[in-house]
Amino acid sequence: AHAMMSLPATKGFEIGSGFGGTVMRGSTHNDPFVASAGAARAPNAPALTVSTNNAGGTLGGISSGAPIYFKVAVKSVSTIGQAQQTSTLGGDKITLEAKGRHDPCVLPRTPPLVEGMAALVLID
Repeated sequence: AHAMMSLPATKGFEIGSGFGGTVMRGSTHNDPFVASAGAARAPNAPALTVSTNNAGGTLGGISSGAPIYFKVAVKSVSTIGQAQQTSTLGGDKITLEAKGRHDPCVLPRTPPLVEGMAALVLID
């Protein structure tokens, strides 16, 4: 979460069921371990997996072996080609008009940034 929130324009982060998990009972949100069929097994010990993945692949900050999944919320660009009202430090009302080249959407650059940051966090 710390790494993702350090990316430009990010405003939110959820892992697993995220905020939806806050309204679930603990017994429902629990990710119970179950024997994994067909997985490589140690002698006399079944390979385990989780039957659900509400925690998003982590349990107590440690990978559970389940796929890690999360969501990152990104805000829209506020520097737009439309005049906007603001104030100076002295309190005088002024109109702010963006000049020059400004991207109307950061979406094309967002997925590579999120994927790259996730890779860096996992390798760290």
